[in-house]
Amino acid sequence: MLSVQSLTTSIGPLTLANDLSFNLKPGEMTAILGPNGTGKSSLLKTLFGDIKPSHGSIRFNDIDMSELPLAKWRQLFGYMPQDIHLDVNLTVLEVVLLGRLDALSLSLSEEVLHQAIHILDSIGLADLANRDVRTLSGGQRQMILFAQALMRKPEIVMLDEPVSALDLHYQHVLLEHLSQETAKHQYTTLMVLHDLNLAAQYADNLLVLKQGELVKVGHPLQVLTSSLIKDIYDVDANVMIDDTGRPFVRTLRAQAQKSVA
Repeated sequence: MLSVQSLTTSIGPLTLANDLSFNLKPGEMTAILGPNGTGKSSLLKTLFGDIKPSHGSIRFNDIDMSELPLAKWRQLFGYMPQDIHLDVNLTVLEVVLLGRLDALSLSLSEEVLHQAIHILDSIGLADLANRDVRTLSGGQRQMILFAQALMRKPEIVMLDEPVSALDLHYQHVLLEHLSQETAKHQYTTLMVLHDLNLAAQYADNLLVLKQGELVKVGHPLQVLTSSLIKDIYDVDANVMIDDTGRPFVRTLRAQAQKSVA
């Protein structure tokens, strides 16, 4: 279990996270929701060790992060940041293989090579294996970095806006594959999403942040309400339940509301 207790993170006078406490269980996917600039990415960076907490603790399976060398702590993670930089002279397959840098040597084992090809095939991108990554679209690069994150054989998977550059098809390909792998390998999975309906469909739990504060945590059915969406995003919405028993959010245009009034 990944346990965050009383976590506060500041940079100078700016508080990025204020007294956050939550637990993430293995085998479950948790989505972080909230408006822009509310500390979602900063939370991931803090968990990954890029930002040092000013107060509180981060523990994984009862091990305090602060007691581990940063390099050893990061070995637990398959982390895909928001910013995508792949201006390198490498093929798609080589980029994915870098996820197992610890297992690479002068000779490449058949096992590691098979793992990389299998991951690419499972997300429908095996045909790109020999392509130069610099020739790929933003969405394709996002999928390749997702494959690299899973290639690390992590215990914790963290993805920052993993579907932001993807079309509708690949949004579902990525999230469905992530859901299956999380359950199969008992990953502790945490991701930042802006699409409330994708979060409602795929996440087991939601963490809702506003101005660095944890507003609500729980199952999508418990969290996604019209009043919460109004409070967090200042948008009116109807929240319905779909055929799978998951909430579905339909936002309302301001002009349409005026017409009704």
